Amino acid sequence: MRTLAIGDIHGGLQALIQIVERAKITPDDQLIFVGDYVDGWSESAQVIQYLIELSKTNECIFIKGNHDVWCEQWLAFGDINDVWYQHGGKETIESYNSFSKDDKQKHLDFFEAMPLYHLDEKHRLFLHAGFTSMHGVEKEVNKQIFYYDRTLWEMALTMDKRIDKDSVIYPNRLKHYKEIYIGHTPTINFGKMEPMNAINVWNVDTGAAFTGKVSAIDIETKEVFQSDALPMLYPNEMGRNKR
Repeated sequence: MRTLAIGDIHGGLQALIQIVERAKITPDDQLIFVGDYVDGWSESAQVIQYLIELSKTNECIFIKGNHDVWCEQWLAFGDINDVWYQHGGKETIESYNSFSKDDKQKHLDFFEAMPLYHLDEKHRLFLHAGFTSMHGVEKEVNKQIFYYDRTLWEMALTMDKRIDKDSVIYPNRLKHYKEIYIGHTPTINFGKMEPMNAINVWNVDTGAAFTGKVSAIDIETKEVFQSDALPMLYPNEMGRNKR
């Protein structure tokens, strides 16, 4: 059995389907999604429906991202966050035009059931963005940090690799976990189209909301599977590139 960590999708159903096909995913594979399933391309509701069906054949863990929180609030209360609307929410709302009230309720249930992080038996941590507590995720006071924080990735990127893990100046945040898998901050911001590794942190958000791809990584072998770039799959759309 493989375990694949899958990065941000942002409404790109066609890219998600390519990942399933190119990774040759079977029912034996465990799939851990690090969040942001919606907002950007035109098929957000369809992505959620696809994931619900996928969870019937595979062991899936769906981490909640910040865009998922906004969509959940809209489905639950009709709240339209202005920032959300400008950053993909408009397209997500439109993607639900053909979905019934019952369908929307099932999607709301799906969002509400999402954990904010997952820790496996080998002490590998999966979450959308990061955490700030030096004592680990269990001691994080502000739960929004899990889907907004960028300081974990910034710290990992800039850390001097010569620092020994037993050193008093080695960041305590990194000591708790064998590996940490995140999304949220596109690797294309750093000129990279594939998942990036810094210290023990793996960033699998390869910019699907913009000009990049959806990516999956086998957490044991580190083999990477990628979709086509999203603008190629949705040539008549802008995604979030128009922002």
